[in-house]
Amino acid sequence: MPNQAGYQAYQKNRFETASPHRLILMLYEGALKYASQAERALLEQDIVASNRLLLKIQDIVYELIATLDMKQGGQIATNLQSLYFYVIDCLVQANLQKNHEKLQEVVEILQSLKSAWEQIGKEVALGKG
Repeated sequence: MPNQAGYQAYQKNRFETASPHRLILMLYEGALKYASQAERALLEQDIVASNRLLLKIQDIVYELIATLDMKQGGQIATNLQSLYFYVIDCLVQANLQKNHEKLQEVVEILQSLKSAWEQIGKEVALGKG
């Protein structure tokens, strides 16, 4: 069994030393991880687990909204904010109605955003951005 304090210190350091780009990517990864677990919980009709997981995804999306720089981001930031609010609405509907299709829509949106974010990181790393 790993040393719990050491693992927690490692995790804390991982977040504190990550670049802003990597932090956003980690948020997308976390949301998608929880979405996969929520999907399983919905299929198993585990109401308590699906509720908890869908709320975690909402928290992550609210964090993504908080990272937007509305002044410098211009129209892109505005569009992302609208998309994030749409995702939250879908998550609420998925939670209230136990609607698997709404969660799938969220997953597709988050996967697309994550892929775009990864591409931006590659282009910046290659000096194209």
